[in-house]
Amino acid sequence: MRHHLWKTAALIALSGLALAGCGDDGSAPGSSAGTPSSSSGTPAGDFNDVDVTFATHMIPHHQQAVQMAMMGARKATTAEVKKLSAAIKAAQDPEIKILSGWLTSWGKPLPVANHHDHSMEALPGMMTEDEMSDLGNATGSMFDRMWVQMMIEHHQGAVAMAKTEQTTGRNAEAIALAKKIETGQNREIATMQRLLGRIPAN
Repeated sequence: MRHHLWKTAALIALSGLALAGCGDDGSAPGSSAGTPSSSSGTPAGDFNDVDVTFATHMIPHHQQAVQMAMMGARKATTAEVKKLSAAIKAAQDPEIKILSGWLTSWGKPLPVANHHDHSMEALPGMMTEDEMSDLGNATGSMFDRMWVQMMIEHHQGAVAMAKTEQTTGRNAEAIALAKKIETGQNREIATMQRLLGRIPAN
């Protein structure tokens, strides 16, 4: 009799685990409203399409910011731009790894850099290949000024993406990172806006 009860309890437990996994496969918010919520679900399963989009789009967005930061470290003529370049690379390199890890744990593909695919240029604040080429060709104070103007626009795009994640995302870690991105990049935007007034126009 005790053996029978143990088998029944085990089956009920397994059924509960199976049900707990439903609705956490990237479906839209609210689509699993009819299933009971579970605080014991794995973090990798607690996500929706907005979280996936946030990670998928923020990776190439950050990658371009790091590329610009490396250009700033090499070519900037002002200490402030060099300092910002170092800070941006130091912050966003680790975040790229975090975002990539989430996509892998969620069973989603990582974005692949493709110079023939211009779809990522449509992301908020992303620079086009021509704009990046112009920045690479600029020198002196013209480079510094162009870098700051482009990075302000780039940051503003990241802030917009982060706000969307905070509003409609589901994954707690992704939402927390989005808040960190919004706070940190808004602070850098304010710094760059002040800096822009001190860089000669030509």
